[in-house]
Amino acid sequence: MTRVLEVSTAERFAVVEAGVINDDLRRRVAEDGLWYPPDPASQAISTIGGNVATNAGGLCCVKYGVTRDYVLGMTVVLADGSVARLGRTTAKGVTGYDLAGLLVGSEGTLGIIVDVTLKLRPLGGREDRAIVGWFASLADAGNAVAAVSAAGIVPAALELIDSTCLHAVADWQEWTLPEGAAALLLAKVDEPGEAGEALARHVAALFADAGGVHVERAFEPEEVDRLFLARRLAYPALERLGPVLTEDVCVPRAAVPLMLTRIETIAKENDAVIANIAHAGDGNLHPLIIAPEGDDDAKARAKTAFDRIVDECRALGGTVTGEHGVGLLKLAGAAAELSPVTLAMHRAIKDALDPRGLLNPGKAFPAQPR
Repeated sequence: MTRVLEVSTAERFAVVEAGVINDDLRRRVAEDGLWYPPDPASQAISTIGGNVATNAGGLCCVKYGVTRDYVLGMTVVLADGSVARLGRTTAKGVTGYDLAGLLVGSEGTLGIIVDVTLKLRPLGGREDRAIVGWFASLADAGNAVAAVSAAGIVPAALELIDSTCLHAVADWQEWTLPEGAAALLLAKVDEPGEAGEALARHVAALFADAGGVHVERAFEPEEVDRLFLARRLAYPALERLGPVLTEDVCVPRAAVPLMLTRIETIAKENDAVIANIAHAGDGNLHPLIIAPEGDDDAKARAKTAFDRIVDECRALGGTVTGEHGVGLLKLAGAAAELSPVTLAMHRAIKDALDPRGLLNPGKAFPAQPR
């Protein structure tokens, strides 16, 4: 289940088995001058099948979209053992319901994905420029995010890392941080030529105007990768401090500053350590709640904080999960977000495809009384 079955350079698609690692696919199609954009932080270890089942996002999804935007079709084994080939390989196609799209993000509750047909982009035509802003407060960094959005700029990436994450990475990697750095914003633009240069200057100016105490830029690929390394290392660095309860909420981009402020308040009120990383460009926040091993009181406070964050997200017009899925922990939040009619539609689909409830039971959406 780890083979790349086909790469079509003419039609720009790949057919891959579900166990192919995201990074391996990206490297393979690059050999043919093609690019698969979705790049979750777990890209070195996560499989395409898992990415499809959760509709995984990534750093560049703010501009280039999430996994759903690249799924053309798939082969899936249904609960009764029958095998369905869904979707197409053509650039367009509207025959029948979009059943392949239905399976994307279904968390394994509707079928077992065997292989996937993925749309690809040309590898060339982009010139990465990174803009890095250090901020004295999380609120200032959030204001910079809102300013970039208000300016109509769609960056190739816009990531936020707070001081807890920064110090965890710095201590692990033996880096020196700027004095007073409470948050870091990492932006990337990839328009070629002077257009890209002008856009990078604009983003840098917005960072400075929002309170950036130090703003730097990079153009060389190695330097761009170095600056974004802190974001890639955030999860493993925090896990060195103890078990991490990972949140995943998404709010309107304009609400990012207020949501970050509310997360800080929740941390104080619950005596919880909450680190923040975010795909800030699309409002997708990942508060990471750290509870020391063996401390049951800390775990209870962490769960209370987790639920409060979900509630505050919804109060700001957000959704309880941006890319990680509902699973079990978000069932209550999903019940509050989805109307009874919508939940009934979920149940009808589940009953039609898996009437005995064999596939990942109890996940993805809350049960309704029958």
